[in-house]
Amino acid sequence: MALNPFFSESLIEAGCDEAGRGCLAGPVFAAAVILPKDFFHPLLNDSKQLKEKDRELLRPIIETEAIAYAVAEVDHQEIDRINILKASHKAMHLAIDALTQRPELLLIDGNRFAPYLGIPHQCVVKGDGKFASIAAASILAKTYRDDFMNQLHEQFPQYGWQQNKGYGTLAHRKKIKEHGYTPFHRMSFKIDLEAI
Repeated sequence: MALNPFFSESLIEAGCDEAGRGCLAGPVFAAAVILPKDFFHPLLNDSKQLKEKDRELLRPIIETEAIAYAVAEVDHQEIDRINILKASHKAMHLAIDALTQRPELLLIDGNRFAPYLGIPHQCVVKGDGKFASIAAASILAKTYRDDFMNQLHEQFPQYGWQQNKGYGTLAHRKKIKEHGYTPFHRMSFKIDLEAI
């Protein structure tokens, strides 16, 4: 299914998405992307539907052809302090703050968002599979976060973060049970280690 190139024909719109919301470790990343109205790439889709090599191929294309883009993160300590939903929204706000062009409309992946002062928004459930700018944001957020977790893997290789990227896979949870938590685990994300 082809992605919609835009929500509004007349407004400058930024697609926003996050990556890492459901992880047990590491930050949540978010991206905001303003694409030209005529932007098209046949591979562009929700990052979760793409192979890693396709995400890596699309990232420099998005960065080169976007009118503006920005990526931001909120770390695991802030996630534990304010909760993951608020942290995800904060990361999106930080990415929007960093855009070099001010959008007139925000397209948000999902069904909830903390309003950004002065810019209207439209929440779109599964928007990363519907609108090009949200799909582009999902790819940037995912690839930047994957890079971060790959670097953390070098410090903590026993947890397999180069593969699971901090998500709560059985293998990851078994390693937590075996080795304990790292300083990068989200302590507010309680898991039942006894059940493993």
